[in-house]
Order: sequence, then structure tokens, then C-alpha cells
Amino acid sequence: MNMTHNKEKKIAMWSGPRNLSTAMMYCFAQRSDTSVVDEPFYAAYLATTGIQHAMYQEIIDAGQTNPTTVANYCVDTNPQQKPVFYQKQMTKHMLPSFNREWIYQVCNVFLIRDPARVIASYHAKQEDPQLADIGVREQLELFEMISQKTGSAPVVIDSADILENPELMLTALCKAIDIEFQPSMLKWTAGPKVYDGVWAPHWYKSVWQSTDFAAPNNKPVEIPQHLLGLLETANCYYERLKGYAIVAPQN
Repeated sequence: MNMTHNKEKKIAMWSGPRNLSTAMMYCFAQRSDTSVVDEPFYAAYLATTGIQHAMYQEIIDAGQTNPTTVANYCVDTNPQQKPVFYQKQMTKHMLPSFNREWIYQVCNVFLIRDPARVIASYHAKQEDPQLADIGVREQLELFEMISQKTGSAPVVIDSADILENPELMLTALCKAIDIEFQPSMLKWTAGPKVYDGVWAPHWYKSVWQSTDFAAPNNKPVEIPQHLLGLLETANCYYERLKGYAIVAPQN
């Protein structure tokens, strides 16, 4: 694999599904210096596992199924010749059989969310999620892998904190990854985007209706009884990551 070092900033934003990840991609796409890509390993993940997600064949046909080719794209590409390349990455897509060396060539950020809200949202779209579906275990695995290899913890940000104060938390995030905050990140147009993955019609309908980060919904969510064990397990991984989450500076 060609691990070319260059001056451009490559940002891999690692999350599970239903983590505010699409809104964050839309947010970064509004920057004047940034291009984005939507879940580049999705087709390779499905082709390797054979898991029958919604729109399985469409994703396979539209995407790149060779994970090494995808990895090279993530480290060597400079879409639209812009200085910042933002990659919306799903942790569960980074299978143990894939070469992960490319990850050390990019700026890694971990976007986390309260598992109760993840599970409730995922269950509404695809019933009865398993731990492997929501990606939080894989988040901690990749976080610890990067920490051990580099000697420092990657940046972690909680989606709940972003919703509470988008400008403050995005400013803190940009500072943590050494790019300037741009106010344009706070707004986008409604509807489908040219950079959406082919799976967007199944998963993105609610975010298509948005033009900014929604006000936080702090109402408790109801988890079906048979998913409470999953919630308990997921919380263990989430709480360990939560301890590293960046905190907005106090005035």
C-alpha cells in the first residue's frame, strides 16, 4: 500500500450508525476548503461479509469492494483539490481482515452517542440490532489501537454535546484537529446531496429535511425489553470512550 505523506488534512470521522454522522458530513461539506466522502468501505464490508443490508446489491454495484483500493483512496486522494478531505467512516466497516495501516496516516476523530438513542433509532429502521450492528465495540477497539500505536488518544466528541451547542463544540473540535472553524458549518440546504451514498434513500430521509443541527431531544427513549441486554453491554464501551470526549472551553 502506498502511504504517501502530504500536506493535506485527511479526517476520518469514526462512528456507528445513527450517531449524527450524516449531519456531521453535511456540516463539513459546507466548508470552503473541504471535500467529503460517504462511508467509502461500505461496499467492501458488504462484499466481504455477505450481510444483507437494505439496498445490498445497489451498494455493491456502486462502490469499491476491494478494501486495499479504498484504503489507498483514503490516504492518497485529494478530491476537488481541496486542502481538507473529510471521510465519514463506520467503525463496523473496518473489518479485522482489512489492512488498517492506512489509519495512522489520517487524523482520526471518534463521534460517539448515547447507545440508548442509537439502538432506538436503528431498531426503527432495521429491527433487532446486534452489538456488531451499532459499532460502539469497534469504536473502542479502533480507539485503543490508535492510542497504543501513536502514544496519544485520538479526539473524541459526543453528538449530544454538539446538539447542545453546535457552534461552541464545532469550534472546539476544529481547534482539536488543527483547522479553523468556519461559520458555514452550521447550515446546509435541505434535500439529497451529490455526495450522499447510494443507500441514502433508505437511511437519510430525516436528515434530508434538516438545514442545521436539530435542538437536542432530551426525552428518555424506550428500549424494547429484549434489547436491554444489548444496551447494558453497549453502555460499557460508550462510557469508556465518553471519558475522553472533548469539553467546550468555559467562558
